Amino acid sequence: MWVKSHEITLKIYGLTNGFPKEEIYSLTCQIKRCSSSIPANIAEGCGKNSNKDLGRFLNIALGSANETEYFLLLSKDLGYLTLEDHQLLEKTINEIKAMLISLIQKVRS
Repeated sequence: MWVKSHEITLKIYGLTNGFPKEEIYSLTCQIKRCSSSIPANIAEGCGKNSNKDLGRFLNIALGSANETEYFLLLSKDLGYLTLEDHQLLEKTINEIKAMLISLIQKVRS
């Protein structure tokens, strides 16, 4: 899950290099921030000493994954991402979300 979220972040960083320059402090910054927040929060949660803390950071990662999903849709609708790139990224982000939800449920039980 961490590897997959790191890989999608790298892909997003590469693709956003082609976004219009006027988006550098808005959409480009936002999508980079929320996508990198996913693996960062997974890593931070794994470094904690309790399942409660791990669950909290996994929930934050899930929120960031949802935010990333929206910004990917917005990027596609604005014409900054191709349909093919969007479909691949959306599939990957949904896989990450499913893994996060599953792990959150296991940590809570």
